[in-house]
Amino acid sequence: MIKIYHNPQCKKSRAGLQFLKDKNIPFEIVEYLKNPVTEKHLETLLMKLNKKPSEIVRTGEPYYKKNLKGKNFNDHEWIRILVQNPRIIQRPILEKDYRAVIGDPVENILALLK
Repeated sequence: MIKIYHNPQCKKSRAGLQFLKDKNIPFEIVEYLKNPVTEKHLETLLMKLNKKPSEIVRTGEPYYKKNLKGKNFNDHEWIRILVQNPRIIQRPILEKDYRAVIGDPVENILALLK
């Protein structure tokens, strides 16, 4: 089953969820703003995404622009920042077994179905 890390207020996240519904793909919703991921869980997701923490940062978010832009952080620091500020995590993230993708654009989700 696919897990979707979802923010109901986000248009892109809603599009990813709708994609799953349209394709009749079973899924579990994780509203990560209500139930934040731990540092350990985020490390696991990053490994499944095959990405560094800095690669999943939403650089257009006001918090990023005001507090983080232009600063250098190591991977562990980024993980801590992302866990403490989950709004700046790209979304939606979809996870299945040993893989994960960022579902923007929604066509990325197809990689989990292979």
